[in-house]
Amino acid sequence: MGYEEELQSEREYVADLYARLDGERARVKAAYQSALGGTGGTAMERDNEVRARHREMKRLNVADYGLCFGRLDSVDGDRSYIGRIGLFDEENEFEPALLDWRAPAARPFYTATGATPEGMLRRRQFLTRRRTVAGFTDEVFGKLGEERGDVALLEALNAPRGAGMRDIVATIQSEQDAIIRLDHPGVLVIEGGPGTGKTVVALHRVAYLMYTQRERMERHGVLVVGPNPAFLDHIGRVLPSLGESDVVFSTVGSLLPGLLATAEDAPDVARIKGSRAMVDVLKAAVAARQRVPEEPIPIGMKDVVVQIGADVAEWARQEARDSGLPHNEARAVFREIVTYVLTERAIGRIGKGWMSRSDKQAWEDMRSGLVKDLADDESFIAALDFLWPIMTPFELLGSLYSSPEELAAAGADPSLLRAEGEPWTVSDVPLLDELHDLLGKDGTEQAVDQAATAERRAEARYAAEVLDSMVGRFDHMDDEDHLFASDMLFAEDLAERFEDHDQRTLAERALADRAWTYRHVVVDEAQELSEMDWRVLMRRCPGRSFTVVGDLAQRRAAAGATSWGQMLDPYVPGRWEYRSLTVNYRTPAEIMAVAAQVLAEFAPDVKAPDSVRANGVQPWSRQVTAEELPAAIEEFAKQEAEFEGTSVVIGPPGVPGTVPASETKGLEYDSVLVVAPERILAGGPRGAAELYVALTRATQRLGVLHHDPLPAALSGLTETVRT
Repeated sequence: MGYEEELQSEREYVADLYARLDGERARVKAAYQSALGGTGGTAMERDNEVRARHREMKRLNVADYGLCFGRLDSVDGDRSYIGRIGLFDEENEFEPALLDWRAPAARPFYTATGATPEGMLRRRQFLTRRRTVAGFTDEVFGKLGEERGDVALLEALNAPRGAGMRDIVATIQSEQDAIIRLDHPGVLVIEGGPGTGKTVVALHRVAYLMYTQRERMERHGVLVVGPNPAFLDHIGRVLPSLGESDVVFSTVGSLLPGLLATAEDAPDVARIKGSRAMVDVLKAAVAARQRVPEEPIPIGMKDVVVQIGADVAEWARQEARDSGLPHNEARAVFREIVTYVLTERAIGRIGKGWMSRSDKQAWEDMRSGLVKDLADDESFIAALDFLWPIMTPFELLGSLYSSPEELAAAGADPSLLRAEGEPWTVSDVPLLDELHDLLGKDGTEQAVDQAATAERRAEARYAAEVLDSMVGRFDHMDDEDHLFASDMLFAEDLAERFEDHDQRTLAERALADRAWTYRHVVVDEAQELSEMDWRVLMRRCPGRSFTVVGDLAQRRAAAGATSWGQMLDPYVPGRWEYRSLTVNYRTPAEIMAVAAQVLAEFAPDVKAPDSVRANGVQPWSRQVTAEELPAAIEEFAKQEAEFEGTSVVIGPPGVPGTVPASETKGLEYDSVLVVAPERILAGGPRGAAELYVALTRATQRLGVLHHDPLPAALSGLTETVRT
């Protein structure tokens, strides 16, 4: 059969797959609508049915384009089509018409080579336009010198970039696939230089885990942490395009419900706040609020005055601390001890001469009255608020920052001092989160919990009363029928009254609940995270299942990682896996040659990733004056408007018309203009890393505008003169 006949045959097969997809979509939509209006079963069962159908609808909707992207032929004559989702033959439900790319049988599509064909004869890759197969390329394994064809890969790499990251499900390379399918339940570190695809590999690994561990993952979901909102927007469509939506995207600055921190501290302050030593500072700050009075505090009770002295407060404080409860919750222990001592002393004085301790009932009756009096006594409440105050994390940290005395008492660096009312920074969020654990729930939160508990108990009593009142109706039944009838009554008549049907998505519920824990966490640009950041993330994932993505050479944060063991060994010592990616799929060789010179300046021991392609376009530079700069940037924008794709102008902070390199980390653009590289280099100890990031954002074209002579590290640029 010739190429055209083969192409027509493949078009017909893929068209049939789309017909199956449309039929399945219609069936699921009808089931979803039926579930919405259904009346059978309990409310909980109907709710679960609606959620399941809705998830299935979303899974099918992502497959409109790129449904099938290839075919595998085995030496045994078997033929398998590989695609975005799995579809089954209508006549044989155990025979897939389309294999999900994550299925074990699909793996050779990504890993088979001429040297190791894995039992395969041929790999066929489709080039598609919407729902139509426009062409295909074949690799026949076993032929001398035969290598994997790169037509589909190069087409994807050379295509103009859109508004966000695309999935690579059709072009996953062998080294990437090995990481995606790695069977490691704990922490996996993926390190790679710019353009190696580490982020998209991590996201496809999440999709793979959610496919292979669906039941374990779907109830708690996955958390993806990125450096800034622009980055999260950039990667946000990848997992939905793979049919996975139970994912929460967040920056470190937005991990606390109700707080979105975007302000950055000065590097030295960020380094101090990010140190694990801040845990001891915060503990000391909390302990400093657990006071012993310098002078006894008088409390009036009936006709006597008793005192809270240092001895009483010290005893109560030690008991409260020994309880192991967080500060706010341990106040109940402190109060109980103080109340006991005060009432004992008051009764002894009030009943002196006429009440004997052996008269237990009289003693306890008087104690009960005194306890009630103390509960409303303003002087007693004021004393408790002074000796053991209820605090929120925001109140305590704000007070600590604004007081040189409190900072000194807690052993904190004096550079943390700042004026009251200043906005919270990204580095403050881990400290506030730590304080949530140290302080526990404040009065408002405790009241909400108590009200919820009381409501649940009232509902349970009501349910029990209803069931008891109905028992007589079933007296004529045998035990088995009686049990069945009672169960049906509770399930059908009472479940709708008492079950809490939360209609929010998993992401909405997780973002609103600080105590939410995830089954898996992805941390991107992980080299920027501080020791305190890692404490926050470890709390969010008790199972310690992480995919950690980063490049130590690109670190810019003063509190960031200098090694992966530094951050991970305190939590998973010796139990984390490391994998590296070495091929640059984003940056053309011409641009990477320039960036590699910069890398050699600040990280001579780090090898730049090898570019998989060259595009023949040489990066250029031009010297301009400050007056000429705005016109030169405008000229760049006009020239780029003639191309399809995206562009960006990167410069040092404060230069009009540019964005800092830090805001482009993890992003990619067809064309990049770097302004004043000499100022970026001089911008601090990590200036060279900033410039390295800026140079490696481009997928096609790179230009540089400079005021002073070019730094030696950029000597590979072709200098141009404005005509």
